[in-house]
Amino acid sequence: MKEGETKQESSHRERLSADDRRRDILSAVRDLCAEQGVGSLSVSSITERVGCTRSLFYHYFPDKQAAIDATLDDMIEDVIEQIGAWNASRVQGDIDGALDSVVVLLKRLIVDQNDLPLSLTSTGDATLYTGFVHRVADHAARYVLDSTVRDFSRFHSVRIDHVYETFYVLITGLVMFMRTHPEAPEATIKDIIASTLHIEKYTAKHADRS
Repeated sequence: MKEGETKQESSHRERLSADDRRRDILSAVRDLCAEQGVGSLSVSSITERVGCTRSLFYHYFPDKQAAIDATLDDMIEDVIEQIGAWNASRVQGDIDGALDSVVVLLKRLIVDQNDLPLSLTSTGDATLYTGFVHRVADHAARYVLDSTVRDFSRFHSVRIDHVYETFYVLITGLVMFMRTHPEAPEATIKDIIASTLHIEKYTAKHADRS
């Protein structure tokens, strides 16, 4: 404990320091997977990148897989935070604009990202990647259902049944499609979303349709 510091302040400082060390480990996992692939990841490579001992690594994680899972958890939280920021930035009534901006967000999250999820794909770890996509789709669908869809339903009729399931299938399908077709035009992605959710009439392209 530092001079003049209370026990509570000392505990808070140590907790922050511990959080920082854990964050450094997860950052190393993410960077190493992006650079070398998840198959090449080892506890030794992580500790070497962080500059810590193996005992410190095992203080936070029981094994390499636990560190990978924690990294994926953090990435899912980041995805939901970005969706939340998009949702907060929407202009009420501008559904066409909201679709345009969500396509940009999806492109950034799915296509432009060059890190752990892409590493899982390239190394053929289908089980881990499928589980990651499932969790992203589940969390994102539930978030959108409780926020964006709820707001939409205040002013418009929701023209889809099984709303959660529809969003879940839409998200998982978009992940696969955009990963395998990274050059797909944004207008195409927008049309897929609008037609799946039956909101084409709110877009400029289909405004003249009944």
